Amino acid sequence: MTPEELSTAISACLRNAVEAGEFAVDLPAEVRVERPKNREHGDWATNIALQLGKKAGMNPRELASRLSERLGGIEGVKSVDIAGPGFLNITLDAGAAGGLARTIVEAGPAYGTNDALAGRTINMEFVSANPTGPLHLAHTRWAALGDSITRVLRASGAEVTAEYYINDAGTQMNNFAASVLASIKGRPTPEGGYPGEYVADLGRTVLSARPDVADLPDDDALPVVRDLAYEAQMADIKETLADFGVHFDVFFSESALHDGGAVDQAVERLRAQGHVFDLDGAIWLRTTDFGDDKDRVLIRSNGEPTYFASDAAYYLSKKDRGFPEKIYLLGADHHGYIGRLRAIAACAGDDMDENIQVLIGQMVSVNGARLSKRAGNIIELRDLLDWLGKDALRYSLGRSPADSAMAIDPELLKKNTNENPVFYVQYAHARTHAVARNAVSAGVDTSGFDAASLSHPTEGALLAALGQFPGVVAQSATFREPHRVARHLEVIAGTYHRWYDACRVAPLGEAPVEDVHRSRLWLNNATQQVLANGLDLLGVSAPERM
Repeated sequence: MTPEELSTAISACLRNAVEAGEFAVDLPAEVRVERPKNREHGDWATNIALQLGKKAGMNPRELASRLSERLGGIEGVKSVDIAGPGFLNITLDAGAAGGLARTIVEAGPAYGTNDALAGRTINMEFVSANPTGPLHLAHTRWAALGDSITRVLRASGAEVTAEYYINDAGTQMNNFAASVLASIKGRPTPEGGYPGEYVADLGRTVLSARPDVADLPDDDALPVVRDLAYEAQMADIKETLADFGVHFDVFFSESALHDGGAVDQAVERLRAQGHVFDLDGAIWLRTTDFGDDKDRVLIRSNGEPTYFASDAAYYLSKKDRGFPEKIYLLGADHHGYIGRLRAIAACAGDDMDENIQVLIGQMVSVNGARLSKRAGNIIELRDLLDWLGKDALRYSLGRSPADSAMAIDPELLKKNTNENPVFYVQYAHARTHAVARNAVSAGVDTSGFDAASLSHPTEGALLAALGQFPGVVAQSATFREPHRVARHLEVIAGTYHRWYDACRVAPLGEAPVEDVHRSRLWLNNATQQVLANGLDLLGVSAPERM
């Protein structure tokens, strides 16, 4: 019996009690069950009687007593105890608890998926680095977190589009093109331009495609250089993201908003909503009506649109493309964007609390990391991948909350010891494969399964940790916190290692193979599946050998 099945059973008991007239109360959509801190208090516990007692006009212990009688009759429930002011502590019989191992193996990669966010359609925007240089350390955390958030959202039933907003409009792109052209023509980097060996590399790429560009006048050469260098830089960004295990469904161009007239249309649409006003020759959006610290200029007095106008047009584009929910994952230097983006949503007629969420992540540092030889003044993501590897980076970045600053210790990540979290979890997964291989060699297979034989205390603890996994995934999606998955994988790994030390899967010596050995192989394989599923949600591989 999984925690979800137990939750459903408790809900059914509540509904039956209401229908029988034992008490009257509005029932919650879901009943939460949790693992008691003290194993002696049972397998699972719920405080539903405390939640509903007052609403039902009853003492919580009295309500718990009535629920206890009904729960005691459910197949698979061994006992129900009432504790304190009305907690229900539930102990499952060994067969019901152990049956989870088979459930997990049969579910395979689908175990852990849930419907907590079913019916939700979400646009998840993250990274969105300027296409004027390589991805670097500041983008690394947002790439890892954004991709993992996307994965847990999908695992929880949401329909999610991962989107990268390409800031390819404005002065920065002109400075970028001028920098590459200067490199081609052997001139110094222009003021406000981009230095670094990567600019020279882009120049050589442009010359390879258009050898004549070096002989063109600057006015004719700049558009050519801009387009070719931009294309090459975006190709580098996409390749780096792919190597990091990060996938985007959409790469959305800011310049397309301008070229297609979407920015001008956005101004008029917001004016029709009653939030645009004219002042001192400029066009403004009255964002202070919705909590922003000041009103924002959309169109400057010289007729040029601001970046904020592009932001407004981009938000409306997401709305027009059928995304009721929009999540923005931004860096620590973008706190000021929270109020203005929420105000855009409100000005567009949306609910600031329902239709938009702005997540701010804190910075990450890597001890001992060196500045890029190509870029000179940044730490490139590609260099970090070459140095530490995708798995170490993805896991270490995924196991801390986004809003906490963090420092990565490369020396720790290189250790093949339990001190290294990614090694600890991956080794547990590899060990499950070793156990399975050894079991098969000893003649143990999965032809038999006796759930009740999984009665050792370490087996109960391991089954409980595995059973909590779908709930952890659902919470990770609901709160946009994939680090919950990472931390729970570490719990599972530790519990598995303790079980490995206490329980044999293969019989000792010439002892015969019994159903307890076969059942333990099911439990071993269930652990293997959950670890693999969890690592996949973090974008980390699950090696079979280490």
